[in-house]
Amino acid sequence: MGGLFGVASKKDCVLDVYFGTDYHSHLGTRKGGMAIWNGTCLNRAIHNIENTQFRAKFESELLKFKGNMGIGCISDTEAQPLTVRSHLGQYSISTVGKINNVEELVQRVFSNKNVHFMETSSGVINPTELVSAIIDQENSFKEGLLKAQELIEGSCSILLLTSKGIYASRDRFGRTPLIIGRKEDAYCVTFESCTFANLGYIFEYELGPGEIVLITPDGLEKVAPPKDKLKICSFLWVYYGYPSSTYEGMSVERMRYRNGALMARNDDVSVDMVAGVPDSGVGHAIGYSNESKIPFGRPFIKYTPTWSRSFMPQDQDIRNLVARMKLMPIPELVAGKRLLFCDDSIVRGTQLRETVELLYSSKAKEVHIRSACPPLVFGCKYLNFSTSRSEMDLIARQAIIELEGKEPESLQEYCDPDNEKYDCMLECIKKKLNFSTLKFQNINDMRDAIGIGKENLCTYCWNGVE
Repeated sequence: MGGLFGVASKKDCVLDVYFGTDYHSHLGTRKGGMAIWNGTCLNRAIHNIENTQFRAKFESELLKFKGNMGIGCISDTEAQPLTVRSHLGQYSISTVGKINNVEELVQRVFSNKNVHFMETSSGVINPTELVSAIIDQENSFKEGLLKAQELIEGSCSILLLTSKGIYASRDRFGRTPLIIGRKEDAYCVTFESCTFANLGYIFEYELGPGEIVLITPDGLEKVAPPKDKLKICSFLWVYYGYPSSTYEGMSVERMRYRNGALMARNDDVSVDMVAGVPDSGVGHAIGYSNESKIPFGRPFIKYTPTWSRSFMPQDQDIRNLVARMKLMPIPELVAGKRLLFCDDSIVRGTQLRETVELLYSSKAKEVHIRSACPPLVFGCKYLNFSTSRSEMDLIARQAIIELEGKEPESLQEYCDPDNEKYDCMLECIKKKLNFSTLKFQNINDMRDAIGIGKENLCTYCWNGVE
């Protein structure tokens, strides 16, 4: 994934960009960057943040930055923001999303024989550089952004910092959010609305799908209107959105309470305690506990003072080791107890299996797992949330192949909770991961918990429907 933040202010904006970008650190783990317009030119810095947090890495950079407009980015993929000089002028650009037709777009850009790209050491073209090349072939930033949104297959939200202001362009189907905040003498644009409160901003406007606005210190200018069709990613609420954020008017944390409550209504298991797998499973567990009247507890604690997030290391074995080392059981709350855990999702299942083994080694009597979303059967086509994962790594897909003996021609029967094959898949996953019982949230209940209408939600990774 990745996160974006930008500020246009009548005063110096560096600290706002610094802290606002840092508030997106849960969305990416590899690169962080800032670009500031100082009135005459752009100053930029990019750092590797795999082993050091964004805030610590960029603190020493603050003295060299000064200016009233700037953008920042946290990325799980390429280095950005990029700085560009073209016939349109000097600008800085940052993107979030996933471009599925890179080679097609590269060949289109190469039709202009004066264009070239800087490849990374692995021979990969930076997707953000590709977007800038598409923009630069048009006669204005507006035309360039519209052309990029027209041509890109997948999704791409863009912040483009110019001497005039910040162009904010939400991806064509609004799969990721872009939200405007304001305070006295300043406007900001952000992926996460949780940035507002501590920086003194209040909600002003949320861009619609495909909409483009120009943000200046004096206000907003509508550049291109929103399109009709919204397909925002449901996982924002279930998992990777920050609990204190709100998208399309719906609070992430309140959605998780509702979602957990709906899971509890459809459950009849007898347990002693409900808990959440930290951190994003906790809200679902609170909702489950409140609805079921089963006590909520913390039978293990996440040790965070020195351990980074479990998915930061690139090697899966190291990620698993870090995840296990971070979770510290409380034997007095585990021994002899029947425990139910709510998790945001089950992807590979590797870390959750090791968590369950840790609980059994601490003398847990039973460990029941409830997933806050349906089984993940398809890899995401639209966001970089799961780019490093093959679909064959998904525990649901592994179970299907084990049951079928091969990859079936259609997976739809395994996406239908009323189908016998769905029940067989769940039983297979339960045995592979050593759970006492296993249930996944129903897709209709999950969409109801979000509450913005199923026609506005992307659920491709659960049912394969675009």
